[in-house]
Parts: sequence; structure tokens; C-alpha cells
Amino acid sequence: MSLATLFEPFEIKSIKSKSRVAMAPMTRSFSPKGIPTDDVAVYYKRRAEHNVGLIITEGTVIERPASKNDESIPNFYGDALPKWKKVVDEVHSVGGVIIPQIWHVGNVKGRSGYDPLPKDSPSGLHAKDKISAEPMTEADIADTIAAFAASAKSAKDLGFDGLELHGAHGYLIDQFFWKDLNLRNDKWGGPTIGERSMFAREVIKACRAAVGEDFAIVIRISQWKQQDYTARNANTPEEMTEWLGGLVDAGADVLHCSQRRFWEPEFEGSDLNFAGWAKKLIGVPTISVGSVGLSGEFVAAFMGEGSQPASIDGVLKRLEDKEFDVIAVGRALLNDPEWVDKIKDGRLDELKSFERRDLMTLY
Repeated sequence: MSLATLFEPFEIKSIKSKSRVAMAPMTRSFSPKGIPTDDVAVYYKRRAEHNVGLIITEGTVIERPASKNDESIPNFYGDALPKWKKVVDEVHSVGGVIIPQIWHVGNVKGRSGYDPLPKDSPSGLHAKDKISAEPMTEADIADTIAAFAASAKSAKDLGFDGLELHGAHGYLIDQFFWKDLNLRNDKWGGPTIGERSMFAREVIKACRAAVGEDFAIVIRISQWKQQDYTARNANTPEEMTEWLGGLVDAGADVLHCSQRRFWEPEFEGSDLNFAGWAKKLIGVPTISVGSVGLSGEFVAAFMGEGSQPASIDGVLKRLEDKEFDVIAVGRALLNDPEWVDKIKDGRLDELKSFERRDLMTLY
């Protein structure tokens, strides 16, 4: 299929991408004690040099005691900020566009043994019926919202081209969305997805107030959770409208709709995927993601399952049909900074497979 649509510019407020290809955010834990090294700047610059349109950084955490579950996940506050300034400058020096993903893991446990306290979660649950923390107090919630806004302001001050909030995959913002983990009966919870979206809306509003109207805010969302692949925040288009419409009304400009496999339909009776339905219902730009350019889905890949290069014709067809606006590429770009150039130049025989064991050497 024609690649023309894939290489059309995409613009929304401060984000001015030269193509419809984004680098998906991918946690690597290569920032000792939360401080990005010079290698982190090299890593992102290499992708920008090879024509990635929009780079979304790995998750970077706000200033809360347990905002991360691995000590080497990068901070987005304090002593880490000058290092992020270097990342921005290096990416911009080669004409790249970059936004940070701003994150709080909630009370999701890590695998490194790093276990800071106190944990943040809406109701103390990290999975259905599994208690691991005290519910957040009003003071906790207010401080967390303020910390998101502070990191948002830092993103603008450092010269980033926008920002993304991580509201997916069973982490803190998504825990408030999820009925099995948010059992609150105050203004931060309730039986409907609209009521459980209050925390996310207040985070977005605070970030919008911190950065002004012209700075682009993306929010990453998902139905599935790492704790439960079958979980859903919205079971009908009506519920999805209530959920996502509220986020846009609060100030989000772009919806980054995460699926494990981008080609899977979101609701019965339509081939539209999650990003397609979000765009149809809400009318704002959407980013799709999920196992692009490689066989197998990414959760299995990071558990050790190998992946081979796969056709992107399905992506191209959906972009041509304007089902969504941008496609985010994860493992293929993690593994190969030249992936976009190889696609553009037709060098398909040079595309690489993906093996988890390669990750520690990737820059």
C-alpha cells in the first residue's frame, strides 16, 4: 500500500510532527536513582535522526514518595530536570519533536525489590480483592494533582513540545477509572465511569492551568489492565463517550488509545479499533498503538516470546480511512532506531526481529 498518508504532517497546538509515526512510551529503567544519563539523550536523538515524527518518552514520574516501583525509572522533578533539558535539546538539534510521559504507578508492585512507602491508590487495592495500601486521603489526592501540574509546567519550561499523561494499564489514574479498584463513595468514586473519572479530570485541569491553552496535552488510556487483560472501563459507546468526553472537556487535546493488538475491534458490529471509536465519538485526534510492525503482542514479548517483522498494511489502510490520526510504534523502534527510514525507503528485508534479551544493549 501507499506510504503517503503515513508521512503526512500532524499538528495539534504545540506538537508539529512531520509524520504520522510516534514512538510509543516504553519503560527501560536506565536512569540510576531516577536521573537520566547522557545515554538517554543519545537514545532519543537517534530515533529523531531517523525520522520518527513524534517521540513520547518512557514514563517519567511525579514527585510523590511511591510514584515509581523501580529506582531506575526516571524522575520528572528536581535534579532530573537538567538532564531532561539535555534530552530536549539533543532531539531538537536534529529536527525532532518530543513530549514526556508523566506517570504515577499507583500501588502496582515492581520486580526490582524497590518498594517505597506510602503507596497511593484510590481504595488500597492493587488488583481485585487484593489490598496493599491505605486509600488516599483528600490531602494525598490534592498533593498528587499538584505534583502532576508541577511536572507539566516543567515540561513546558524545559522546551518540550507537549506532554502526555499516563492514564492507562492499571496505574494510578487508571485505578481511579477501574470499578474493581475504585470503591470510593465520595466525589472521587461512584458507580459510573463518569464519576470515577473525576481524579483524571482534575489532573488534566491542573496541568492545563499550569501550561496554558496552547501547549498540547495527550492522555494515554486503555481498557485492559496489566492486572486483568479482560477489564474494561467502558462496555458501550455511550459509556466511552461519558468517559473520554469528560477528559477532553477537562483539557485533553489528544487521546492515545492503547490496545494489545491495534487491529482488534473495540465493539461488536464494527471493525473500528479503540482509537477509531474514540475519534468517532469524541471528535478529537487519536493515537493508536498495539503490536505494530512485529508479530505477537508486546506483553508476551517482554515475558520472553520472540517477535518477527510483520506487515504494516493494516495500519496504512486505517490511516487512509482516517480511523485515527497517528500510529505509535513500540518494540520495533525500541529495537531499531532506523525502523521508520527502512519503512520509508522500502528496505523491508532489513527490518529486525525482537528479542527481550537484546534490551540491555539498546541505545
